[in-house]
Amino acid sequence: MLERNASVKNELAPPGATPTLDTLPRRMADFATIGQALDYAAQGRRGLNFHDARGTLERSYAYAELREDALVQARRFIALGIEPGERIAIVAETGADFAACFFGAVYAGAWPVPLPLPTSFGGRDAYVDQLAIQLKSCDARLFLYPQVLAEFGMGAASRAGVDSRAWETLGSIEPSAADLPAASSDDIAYLQYSSGSTRFPHGVAVTHRALLDNLRAHGVGLAIEERDRCISWLPWYHDMGLVGCFLSPIALQFSVDYLKTEDFARRPLAWLDMITRNPGNTVSYSPSFGYDICARRMSSQTRAEDRFDLSRWRIAGNGADMIRPDVMQSFVDCFAPAGFKASAFCPSYGLAEATLAVSLMPPGEGIRLELVEENELSGGHGDAPGNEDRPRRYRAVVNCGRPVTGMEVEIRGPDGGLLPDRGIGKLFVRGASVMHSYFRDEEATRAVLSDDGWLDTGDMGYMSKGYIFIVGRAKDMIIINGRNHWPQDIEWAVEQLPGFKSGDIAAFAISGPLGEETPAVLVHCRVSDAKERGRLRDEIRERVRAITGITPVVELVPPRTLPRTSSGKLSRTKARNLYLSGEIQPYDIAA
Repeated sequence: MLERNASVKNELAPPGATPTLDTLPRRMADFATIGQALDYAAQGRRGLNFHDARGTLERSYAYAELREDALVQARRFIALGIEPGERIAIVAETGADFAACFFGAVYAGAWPVPLPLPTSFGGRDAYVDQLAIQLKSCDARLFLYPQVLAEFGMGAASRAGVDSRAWETLGSIEPSAADLPAASSDDIAYLQYSSGSTRFPHGVAVTHRALLDNLRAHGVGLAIEERDRCISWLPWYHDMGLVGCFLSPIALQFSVDYLKTEDFARRPLAWLDMITRNPGNTVSYSPSFGYDICARRMSSQTRAEDRFDLSRWRIAGNGADMIRPDVMQSFVDCFAPAGFKASAFCPSYGLAEATLAVSLMPPGEGIRLELVEENELSGGHGDAPGNEDRPRRYRAVVNCGRPVTGMEVEIRGPDGGLLPDRGIGKLFVRGASVMHSYFRDEEATRAVLSDDGWLDTGDMGYMSKGYIFIVGRAKDMIIINGRNHWPQDIEWAVEQLPGFKSGDIAAFAISGPLGEETPAVLVHCRVSDAKERGRLRDEIRERVRAITGITPVVELVPPRTLPRTSSGKLSRTKARNLYLSGEIQPYDIAA
């Protein structure tokens, strides 16, 4: 009988990996601290599993082993003189070393601060600069990194005046015998930098109470089941990867399989191969671009049903960026023959300032859309005189689900008043999982967080029958002749032309010769012929004018020129700054 039970437990896991099923009773993140969550998870057999670029298991890391390693690291940090409340910055490489250092900092009472890997930063100098800025911002007491990044790490630490070391060298430190500090729910658990934190970063201070409240809401909202297992390629320096795919499995006690982000970027279909080979993998999240790149990588000569089995994928989460219905449909078209169900899609909305999740689509409801007329999206409430007969244009807006347990949501107009259903305004949230503050930045904190706990998300959207719909970032809005235009609408207009895809276009406002606001559109161009470039520029200009009624400045730029955030999202603000400073050089096209 014992042998049969062992077989049942292992059938839903890769060979050698931690099991999917376990006898430890599941608790839905009802802990006082994240350290207590790991203490409990360590009583079972589940854990983290790290795979190579081809999805082959490299290391199985049970929660019990993680806890043991983390406690040793905590005593080493104490031996180094680190006090409770001091910050330990850690390069967030997906692996056992980061996990042990993160929880070592937690057990020592310090605040771990995950920092990005170099993949999103255009060269050594840009990456070192970014690390130095964030090290100064969080006032780190210690900076840890893998030995392979020692050159970068030491350079950044030197600029920031921070002690640093490769985490491989921690083994030479004799652990302290001192008692570990006792944490409370209202202590800070960690600092999280949002993906857009660059020149003026804001470290989001998240308490244990806020974290566990959001993790519980996450488990309840996804209706986590006993046979669920997660697979993730998301980076651990981004809130979806850190909270949703690293801390959530621990607090909810389920096993998870990891593919490194850089390995996914090189071989995205390895993600789907892992889901296929590991029947226990039922939960996985990605921004829209992850689904997009998988659909694009499918060869016309390869049938999805011959390579993949995605029939057990229960929760295919979408988040971290605007959800593209056309991308989701393309993914369904490609992979439905392999058993993927459109109803598995789980749109969501969240931000680091709310720990992670603000809303989740109830499992099984899939992608749901509402068509919103352009005039409503741009803040209008009816046609101006003489425009009653103008052509109607609509955008499909994705339903991002219902507010998670314990989260209040309000949509407010320009005067601060509450708007009715389908009234588009700024989205405010309040709940136990809203951040404590921006670290050591009272002015920035007061700008977004009211005394009664309401957080200004900076996002524009509306509510409809209890569901949240997001239409864009307030700061991205382009105002031309008193009318509001969303950059996404301009970018999507260009994407309808052959040869372009998401991420190839950045739209923003610049000042014209007379000081007037003018839309600018930067477009990746893969055409070498000068005459053809001129024709393409004119076609793009006409396309935007036809769709939006405005005539933009169109600049064609070399591929891979447009900047991205650390999580892979297009950064319109940085693109604008680089363009105005001359660091982005467009192709010279004769008039």
